Amino acid sequence: MLIINYGAGNLLSVKNMLKRAGTGEVIISNRPEEIAKADKLILPGVGHFDYGMQKLKESGLIPLLEQKVLHDKAPILGICLGAQLMTQSSEEGSVNGLGWVRGKTIAFDRSKLPEGYKVPHMGWNEVLEKKQTPLFQNMPENPRFYFVHSYHLEMEDQSDVWLSTEYGYEFCAAYQHENIYACQFHPEKSHKFGMQLMKNFIEL
Repeated sequence: MLIINYGAGNLLSVKNMLKRAGTGEVIISNRPEEIAKADKLILPGVGHFDYGMQKLKESGLIPLLEQKVLHDKAPILGICLGAQLMTQSSEEGSVNGLGWVRGKTIAFDRSKLPEGYKVPHMGWNEVLEKKQTPLFQNMPENPRFYFVHSYHLEMEDQSDVWLSTEYGYEFCAAYQHENIYACQFHPEKSHKFGMQLMKNFIEL
């Protein structure tokens, strides 16, 4: 298991949750030789979309990651900004995303938010399972996860939507396309629900 260190991630909290979930060795690395050998990858991220893409480009890792994810089909889990970077674009920035999935990242539509709903959206939300994936096996009842974000995912193909949630209106909370898994929320901050999700990813 390898957490990609590209300079824009919440690395230690993700590593700690993976260890609590029962994985063996967890590597945090930006070294191509270690990434090439990894069986599974995690792309974390916090902050601005363009900054995240800039850091990924500066790392020089994008061609290797595309080989691992798009050609070798290594499982990858994107978290928060990491989930957004794998889409095609974001209203938060002007540069293209990785484009590994057909979708984009959009700002909350404030005209649809009831009075008193603030942006960024911060806090615990229950999620609705839109399709079954291995990452939701044995999930405790009434699953809920911790969110901190001002932009959310919008998938072009609705069959890629794995989980949805509501904050003023319904939106995509997580997506899955083939070997690519991604969640807008922070499983590493989501107690037993996040731990089960991480455990399932480990056991893929």
